[in-house]
Amino acid sequence: MGIFDTILFPFIWFNSAILVGFEWLLVRMGMPVTSGWTWVLAIVGLVLTLRAMLTPLMLRQIKSQRRLQIVQPELMKIQARYKGKKDQASQQKLQQEMFGLYREAGANPFGMCLPILIQMPFFFALFRLLNTAAAVAAGEREPMGLFSTELATHMATSNIFGAELTSTFLHHTDIHAKILAVVLIVVMSVTQFITSHQLMRQNMSPEALNSPMARQQQILIYALPIVFAVTGVNFPIALLIYWTVSNLWTMGQQFLVIRNMPAPNTPAEKKYQERMARKGKAATGIQLKNPNFMADRQAAEAEEAAQARAGGQRVQPKSKKRAKKR
Repeated sequence: MGIFDTILFPFIWFNSAILVGFEWLLVRMGMPVTSGWTWVLAIVGLVLTLRAMLTPLMLRQIKSQRRLQIVQPELMKIQARYKGKKDQASQQKLQQEMFGLYREAGANPFGMCLPILIQMPFFFALFRLLNTAAAVAAGEREPMGLFSTELATHMATSNIFGAELTSTFLHHTDIHAKILAVVLIVVMSVTQFITSHQLMRQNMSPEALNSPMARQQQILIYALPIVFAVTGVNFPIALLIYWTVSNLWTMGQQFLVIRNMPAPNTPAEKKYQERMARKGKAATGIQLKNPNFMADRQAAEAEEAAQARAGGQRVQPKSKKRAKKR
């Protein structure tokens, strides 16, 4: 077992347990043990289980991101106060004020990447599990997790639309496998494009759309389908099915999030407010940890400004009465 498999060992066991569990359940329900559709549904069950487990974390990430967007003007004010100050004391004070702002708002700037980071080892583990199924079935590799040689053989010999689930576009000459792989890669690319395009056009403010980051995202929208095409030809059909179903979940999930939890100052938020107005409901949106946070900061800033003006006023000396000339 290599170092990579050692790191992924618990994730491989977890994935294999869910996959084998769904396969066992489907067989008990009457589906053939060697049917490709049994394994397809087991893979779908695995996707739904993993993504459902990550949903609470994803919702927390979205709420944190929305709070960051709400307090962005205050964050820019803090950064403006320390602009050009490179000394250690000023930089330390800047960091303290920024993290104090995050804490008061209930936002976590590092939480946005957490769902992706958590999902990655599960995907890599599943890639190892499904990518080695043919080798395990042939006795060239040891079984991984609960995915025994017998189960690997069942998967390796099963097919859908005439294409074996362990076949790839690049390494198999079967025309059915090539056609199905192309279809799945196209669906993967289209769903990824729709998801990214939907995010940029509906859930980004005009300021964000004009930022350098948005321009980079626009490049990624068109670059990712090419990446999928290049990498997808090496993936087995079973893994392409997992990826496609996962993309469909992401697309549907993002549609619901944009519809019900839109980012501030975006077309999606405007539609949300109009929809709530038609229903006679208040469009509350994401609330800060302290609902009066912005008002409190504005009041504090106004008080500081008033004190600064009062302290900076020059006191005019009182004129002394001059003695009248006689």
